Order: sequence, then structure tokens, then C-alpha cells
Amino acid sequence: MTSKKTIEELLRGKSGELTRSEMQLSHVILQNYPVSGLGSITALAASAGVSTPTVARLVQKLGFAGYPHFQRALREELDQKISSPLTKRETWVGSAPDDHILNRFTKAVIDNIGQSLSGVAIEDFEKACAMLADPKRRVFVVGGRITRTLADYFFLHMQVVRENVVHVASNSNAWPHYLLDLHADDVVVIFDIRRYENSTLKLAELAAERGALIVLFTDQWASPVAQFASVAFRNHIAVPSSWDSNVTTMLLAEIILSDVQERLWATTRERMEALEDMFDRTRFFRKFQ
Repeated sequence: MTSKKTIEELLRGKSGELTRSEMQLSHVILQNYPVSGLGSITALAASAGVSTPTVARLVQKLGFAGYPHFQRALREELDQKISSPLTKRETWVGSAPDDHILNRFTKAVIDNIGQSLSGVAIEDFEKACAMLADPKRRVFVVGGRITRTLADYFFLHMQVVRENVVHVASNSNAWPHYLLDLHADDVVVIFDIRRYENSTLKLAELAAERGALIVLFTDQWASPVAQFASVAFRNHIAVPSSWDSNVTTMLLAEIILSDVQERLWATTRERMEALEDMFDRTRFFRKFQ
């Protein structure tokens, strides 16, 4: 290998430089890493739905002379992982067995984070943040039966970061009132994961008709709202539970909030200082001496 980094680390580090087809290939490699890269170059290309030259270009971007060198590095990683007496199945709660829910659930969430972030196209991320940071655009935020908690969180923080942020009520019979004030090029942030809600889809359709730009937070299967979205973030949500996990969606939402805050820091700082002054004057929070 040309680096002490693992191929997984190289792929994640290069994500901002990859084309869409290379990102698609990277996602497939990471899904069943490192085994996914041990087959032939044609098999890997077929499983990712890309051409063999795309595979060749990706491994060269990672610093390898060709696919055989890439595979050699993968085998070395696999050999080290299998042969080392220190490598056991990773556990996060040492006092619990590997198959305990604490460790099984945590592993699923960490896998979800890795797969979700590896699938984020940098140009989509930058586009969403630029739209949300544009003071000429108003921002409307809406969620569904479960995802409204994410929408509440996102709205509360975005309202501090910038002005002209509107929290759309979760009950669908109130949505037309908000749509009355929706202008072309305003931004509508929608949280919608499976079981996708028909009312959310209708809201997105009507918002798109009015020329609004939609930023969608959804799952890996993609809400039908995606057909109307300018940017759609597909987060992996499956965990060993009767409910889906919102951890990855929350993580990406917080990253976007952080980016928008930095873009608008001059005005955001003034808003935060004014807010803190109001908190002090109303004694909203306890002060400890």
C-alpha cells in the first residue's frame, strides 16, 4: 500500500474528490468491506452498476498502480484482522457479551453512519447549505408523525442561526395556510422516512408547483418526496428494533446546521448575543455562582 491508512479510510478521505459513479462504487465497496473488493474487477463493476474503467480510475485515485495492487492491500488488511490475537469482534460495552442489545444496536448505528456519510455527495451538501444560508430565501421546516421531533430540533437551531425561518405545523389541515406565503426559491426542509406520509408528499408537490426548493432528509429507500427535491439526503436507519433509528438523520442535520452557522457567523453571533441577553433579563435559566 502507498499509505498506512486502510482502504476504508482512503475512500472516506477522498469522497470529496470522487465523481458520482465513483461515489456509487465506493458505497458498494464499503457496504461489505473488505470482502466486496476481493472479486474480479468486472464483478465489482457489475455489482456497483459502473464500468470497469471507473473501478480502475478509483483505485488509482486511492494511490494504487492498478486493481491487483488494490486487492493485495485488501488481502493484507484481511490477513491482519484475522491473524492478530488482539482482534476480536468489536464491543462497545466491555462488560456485556457481543450479542447484547447494547453492542448489537451500537454496531448497527455505527454501520448506518458510515454508509450514510459515504453516500453523501459533497456537491449536494454544499448546495443545501448554500440555499439554507441565503438570507434572500425563507426557510420552512416540516416533519411527520415521528420525524416532527427532528423538524422541531432543526427549526429551533436554524431560527437562532438566521431570520425568516418558519416551523410548519405537523397537522396537515394547516399546511395550505403556510403554502399561501411560500414564494419561488424559498427552501422547504422536509423530514420523511418510511412509512412515508401521503400528506407530506402532497405538501412537497404543492411546494414544488410554487417554485420552492426542497431539501429532503429521508432513508436509504427514499421517500416519494425525492422526486420533487433539489437535494435528498438518504440516511440508513435500520437497527435491531421495532422502530427505525434517527441517529444518522440527526447527525447530518447537525452538521448542516454547523455549516450554515459558519457561513452566517457575523449575523448569527449578533442573534445569539441578543438571545442570551433576553435569557439573562428574563432569568430563563438558573445561574450558579
